[in-house]
Amino acid sequence: MNTQAALPNWAYAYGGPQSEGIIRKAPDDFIVNEIQSFELSGVGEHAFLLIEKCGENTEFVARALARFAGVRQRDVSYAGLKDRHARTTQWFSVWLPGKPDPDWAELNSDSIKILQAKRHSRKLKRGSLAGNQFILCIQEWQGDKAVLEQQLQAIKEQGVPNYFGEQRFGRSGNNIARALALFAGEKISRNQRGMYLSAARSYLFNHIVSARVADKSWNHAMAGDALMFDDSHSFFQAEVLDESIVQRVAQLELHPTAVLWGKGESQVSGEIALLEQKTIQQFDDLAQGLIAFGLEQDRRALRSHVKELQWNFIDDNCLELSFSLNAGCYATAVLREIVRV
Repeated sequence: MNTQAALPNWAYAYGGPQSEGIIRKAPDDFIVNEIQSFELSGVGEHAFLLIEKCGENTEFVARALARFAGVRQRDVSYAGLKDRHARTTQWFSVWLPGKPDPDWAELNSDSIKILQAKRHSRKLKRGSLAGNQFILCIQEWQGDKAVLEQQLQAIKEQGVPNYFGEQRFGRSGNNIARALALFAGEKISRNQRGMYLSAARSYLFNHIVSARVADKSWNHAMAGDALMFDDSHSFFQAEVLDESIVQRVAQLELHPTAVLWGKGESQVSGEIALLEQKTIQQFDDLAQGLIAFGLEQDRRALRSHVKELQWNFIDDNCLELSFSLNAGCYATAVLREIVRV
């Protein structure tokens, strides 16, 4: 495998970006608000904190909480990682059995602000969020507004290909090269190993998504597809497509899926199984490496439902976008369809 071409230009659903601009010119140009998936009870051993951060990553805040509360770092939990170069709000939990809350307000600084504090009976687990809300400003935007609005309207109605974002693969796709080194026997620390395995699996997934975008089957079901519900990770195989399934896919209630590669039997059949097999075979070193490390097959939606999408020009060259995505979906998958950055 040629790691020099580790990040190809995966297929676009709407003709590719016809405009350009700058994202993250300032942290307030990229705002992310976590959407919680459950209600807090108000009682229990776990202190839940809603924190706004700017210029710091999630792990930095977790370490700061552990030091401040006098607990082990593993006693601090969060649902997902949020970018450093953005203004983000997310929940953390701190295990404080038999202890009162410290004065959390003492943690407030230029980069960290405590917005809420409430108790709950269980810790916050990874992935325990409904999704994320994004408010993005694209500065120095240039392009054809009519074309942009056509693309945005199509995205609102049909969603976008659910690519993993480039940040998953490291600078210049280096995480793929590191995964290959891992599979070749190089010793790599345990905490980095998981990152490289995830990158390798995401890379294969993106290639399958790209193949289905290219053959225009990414946003509708085909016989043999495994279809995932929009509001969960549950899926089922559709050997026969009835009108109800076709309609629910069109309404973004169900999504076709692609394999997250690993050991195990395929969950699709027919032409879809052949397409996935053909794509995986192009990257046999990655595929066999993932199996050797014991990863099991799973499925991920091919399509990301871009909810509550709105757009507005603050002035002639500043485009503001707001939308929500399900957990695990990337805002960059939306941006790549409309703007070169």
